[in-house]
Amino acid sequence: MPVKNRFAELQAEITAWRRDLHENPELLFDTHRTSALVAEKLAAFGCDEVVPGIGRTGVVGVIRGKSTGSGKVIGLRADMDALPIHEQTGLDYASKTPGAMHACGHDGHTAMLLGAAKYLAETRNFDGTVVVIFQPAEEGGGGGREMCADGMMERFGIEEVYGMHNWPGVPVGSFAIRSGAFFAATDNFEIEVEGLGGHAAKPQETIDTTVVASHIVLALQTIASRNADPVEQLVVSVTSFETSSKAFNVIPQRVSMRGTVRTMSGAMRDLAEARLASIAEGVAASFGAKATVNYKRNYPVMVNHDAQTAFAAEVATKVSGACADAPLVMGGEDFAFMLEERPGAYILVGNGPGAAVHHPEYNFNDEVIPAGCSWWAEIVEQRLPAA
Repeated sequence: MPVKNRFAELQAEITAWRRDLHENPELLFDTHRTSALVAEKLAAFGCDEVVPGIGRTGVVGVIRGKSTGSGKVIGLRADMDALPIHEQTGLDYASKTPGAMHACGHDGHTAMLLGAAKYLAETRNFDGTVVVIFQPAEEGGGGGREMCADGMMERFGIEEVYGMHNWPGVPVGSFAIRSGAFFAATDNFEIEVEGLGGHAAKPQETIDTTVVASHIVLALQTIASRNADPVEQLVVSVTSFETSSKAFNVIPQRVSMRGTVRTMSGAMRDLAEARLASIAEGVAASFGAKATVNYKRNYPVMVNHDAQTAFAAEVATKVSGACADAPLVMGGEDFAFMLEERPGAYILVGNGPGAAVHHPEYNFNDEVIPAGCSWWAEIVEQRLPAA
């Protein structure tokens, strides 16, 4: 079951949708234009229901098959939001919004799922119901969590759910997937170090927070190197370090730090949170300073379900000829919230050579569209075979 001819016919149209989305990126939950465009197109396709406002600005479309005797309902999800990055691609259709761009390919995901929805609404060659899910705020806002909290799974009777992400550096249209833990849990932390500021020429009269905070940065690396089992996956990164004074001759009173922790298991997550607080507070105390830690758990580990992963790989193989084993990814993905509520799977589709995601020169490859759309459509037609 190779790439469907219908998507070759639709490719120019879907590409135009994608490039329009690329020109008009929106961040987090502020996907008002994107959500309206999605809802308008789903209605024009003839979806049986189009429901905006799920998870604040999410959109859900319902497409019933020629028959629904199976009673089965499958969800297909795409993300819609962009990133706060200034685009540097030089494309004719580059972002028209300063400081925002589709640097992760969500424009492509949205366009491909719209293409699949158009095809499915035209043909309805399946027995059951498909729910197409367009989600805001994947890039840190937890839009998937919000849509689930709004009762989306129960309201539309979703039994299984499937997601897809483009992957630069992998041949166009090829697929990769893995069962079990796939994308990491992503936690954030803030550390405020309070010491005693003073004149830089008289350090003996101060408690130098720059020195204290620097020791904390180094000591936090021992969580991975000396506290965690070496075969476990754990990343602790301090990504921001800001002193309360920028003068050349002042030792600052305070230093603020921020960072992220990435883990692949609940045990490592618990360990990292406990050790981070203990190390920061203990190191600060040893210098006579004080450290206040604010640790926030964000996205959980994204875990693919075994049966649905095997099925997704089988469909991908039919579409492209093969489906590779994907590596563990220490990035986060809030499709994790949907996979906590329902069984399902998340797959990677090759985006070809080019800049990595989250880079100002990244661009979604429109040649991916036929394969991506075909995978969505085949998920439905193979899982819900026509009666």
